[in-house]
Amino acid sequence: MPDAVAARSSGRLSFEPSALARIIVLLLPLALLAGAFGSQYLGGLYPCEMCWWQRYAHMIALVPAALAFTAPAESQRSRMLALLAALAIAVSGAIGVYHAGVEAKVFQGFTTCTPTMHAGTPADLLKQIEGAPLIRCDQVQWSFLGVSMAGWNAIFSLGGAALILGLSLKAAKR
Repeated sequence: MPDAVAARSSGRLSFEPSALARIIVLLLPLALLAGAFGSQYLGGLYPCEMCWWQRYAHMIALVPAALAFTAPAESQRSRMLALLAALAIAVSGAIGVYHAGVEAKVFQGFTTCTPTMHAGTPADLLKQIEGAPLIRCDQVQWSFLGVSMAGWNAIFSLGGAALILGLSLKAAKR
């Protein structure tokens, strides 16, 4: 039986806390990144600089999350890697809180543009600058139920990180 499956009772599958934490720590950043890139490439919502910061934290989280699957879920190594990934997810959530605060005018955002440009020649750089959309961090491009994408990232990231921490602590007590 795989280490993720603890018991089958009345047709339901139940997971050990450490195995469930390990699954969430991998699927959460994957899902949030899929939503972010999907909104960009399918929905036409271009990210601002702080959006990229949130994405980078999720990309970083994927490394220890994937490495957590190289050891049994109950092992100290797997739990520590899952917690490290949860920390990166929480960082993305904290950036999301700040970003949502900038959008709501609670915090002051950047006073200058911070585009990310990479070019080999000055002509290539000029083409990128002229063709790049200017996306401000203090303007909401999309919201659902009055919450911006940065706000939803904060909710899912911080909530997920707290859930992963709780599951990991529960597993450590066993």
